[in-house]
Amino acid sequence: MTLGLVLDGDGFPLSSQVFPGNASEPATLAEMIEGLQVKDIGNSEKPVIIMDAGIASADNIAWLIEQDYHYLVVSREQYKKNPREQQGAILVRNTERSNVAVYSETDKETGETRLYCHSEQKAKKEQAIRNRFHVRMEEALNKLHNGLSKKGTIKKYTKVIERIGRLREKNTRVGQDYTIEVIADPEKNNAIQIEWQRKPQSEIKDKHCGVYCLRTNIPDWPEEQLWNTYTMLTEIEATFRSLKTELGLRPVYHQKQDRVTGHLFITLLAYHLVHTLRFQLKQQGINLSWESIRNILSTQQRITITLPTDSNQTIHLRTTTKAEVRQKQIFDALGIKADPLGKSKTMVGEKNL
Repeated sequence: MTLGLVLDGDGFPLSSQVFPGNASEPATLAEMIEGLQVKDIGNSEKPVIIMDAGIASADNIAWLIEQDYHYLVVSREQYKKNPREQQGAILVRNTERSNVAVYSETDKETGETRLYCHSEQKAKKEQAIRNRFHVRMEEALNKLHNGLSKKGTIKKYTKVIERIGRLREKNTRVGQDYTIEVIADPEKNNAIQIEWQRKPQSEIKDKHCGVYCLRTNIPDWPEEQLWNTYTMLTEIEATFRSLKTELGLRPVYHQKQDRVTGHLFITLLAYHLVHTLRFQLKQQGINLSWESIRNILSTQQRITITLPTDSNQTIHLRTTTKAEVRQKQIFDALGIKADPLGKSKTMVGEKNL
């Protein structure tokens, strides 16, 4: 089953419904939107539809336009402009942990707004992944080339071509970034040399690490509002990933429909709690993911010290470790004491007479 949500402008759920989970998302968009009618939440205005690239097909966007919906989606187009290279780009986030610039332009034919976004944090992550694949690809090519002059290694021309094809498939992120030439002997039986070089397109891809494009038909929203609204989707996805893994809400082993529905309802309640905490932190200028919050707070422990005595009694002392600086910042922002339970002392056993 799939859980569909209608959210308000701050990301809090207003309406929800469970849909069959064995259907393709792109094929069931109309059913999901019609099932989450805004009349159920007392609002006459149609909601803005926010979708990721997986469900933002041309047919779905055409249907949204036909039904007079406003949408904000991740573009599937390959060509993306880097805001860092465009005049008129603005910063929508500028913190120690995250720096995001955006640049918008209007499509004269469709009236759509293209919002090109560049995240430094995302760029570093994507570039590190690409570098890792480049190293793995070139090490494999070197090994294959050096093996042509050694015993017991692949030399047959067709086998070498086949191995290079597998290397491209295994390293899909960078596999097409290389021009690879296999030089064979006059009989075309064995390969005698492998030469390769990176294509110019590889550098272009490196420059566009961290760049993504949003499409929308909302006519009057400023760039910052568009970007903040879209990040709501990514934050929801990140929160649900955490709920599915750390809290064990997936996989669902129930067989009866009412139990599955109850399981998903618990997931929704958990999302309410998590989003409330994150919303309160944002109000205090703390923009952390749920995963980051958990990691920061995980080092504070509630510990028990057990002390046996000569009088056959055992003393149990319960206390909390001192909150670190970042932990205390989170507690203060939420109005929570760093040690709400305090210290406790329990004595077990009887005294010797």
